[in-house]
Amino acid sequence: MDVTEAAIHFGIETIRLTGGEPLLRPDLPELVRRISQLACPEPGGRAPGLDLALTTNGHLLAGLADSLARAGLKRVNVSLDSLRPDRFRTITGNGSPEGVLAGLRAAKQAGLSPIKVNVVVVRGLNDDEVLEIVDFAGEAGYHARFIEFMPLDGRHGWLPDAMVPVGEVKARIESRYALTPLPAGDGPGDEYLADGGPMRVTLIGAVTRPFCQRCNRLRVTADGFLRSCLFSCEELDLLPALTEPDGREALAAAFRAAIASKPAGHRIGHADFVRPLRAMSAIGG
Repeated sequence: MDVTEAAIHFGIETIRLTGGEPLLRPDLPELVRRISQLACPEPGGRAPGLDLALTTNGHLLAGLADSLARAGLKRVNVSLDSLRPDRFRTITGNGSPEGVLAGLRAAKQAGLSPIKVNVVVVRGLNDDEVLEIVDFAGEAGYHARFIEFMPLDGRHGWLPDAMVPVGEVKARIESRYALTPLPAGDGPGDEYLADGGPMRVTLIGAVTRPFCQRCNRLRVTADGFLRSCLFSCEELDLLPALTEPDGREALAAAFRAAIASKPAGHRIGHADFVRPLRAMSAIGG
């Protein structure tokens, strides 16, 4: 909580809880409530409009969506790489998409909005489901986000040939839908209205269309390290700042240092690219 409080006072307006899998934390609704209260502890507080979000695999969301929304959660991103039960098990190792679909329905019922469905597209695995997922998201009122396969997988199975460029994903979607680009924001992807809206589709090309120049993310790992880039091999240990007498200012200085050290761009595809030791699940992507 010290890190979160310092981040809010530093001026950070969006807090996203990720993992691993955040829904495994038994006290997650209480944590969400405490963060939400930090945003505006008194009238005229620094960040009354805190955007508090969650990224999850969705397996436990059906039972928690309502309590999380009541605690102050605003929106949710849910990973759903396949709608087909056999393929879903191949990708995730267990479970079925029905549990995730139930979580999505519960999130909608709880008033979380927008609800974004994250799909990592892998050639030969789920790339033939792009249109199927767009259809599903449009009918259900969700926002579909297609993400290039990045060299951050825990199994180190990433190969360039397995990555489906977002340009190819866009072409597949445009075979059925007219995509109208929306103004570029500070997010990681290119956002479109499908057939004039209200359905939205986002294409996140971290490999082929890097968004480094507009990246405004900082990540704090579960063991207390601050990262300025998903693909960085460098981390800043926050423990010394947490032990300082004026911890808030020390943490603010750590945030400033991390922002100043953000690289101009990643080196994926270059001979000098070094794969980060941490997988995505350990970074909080």
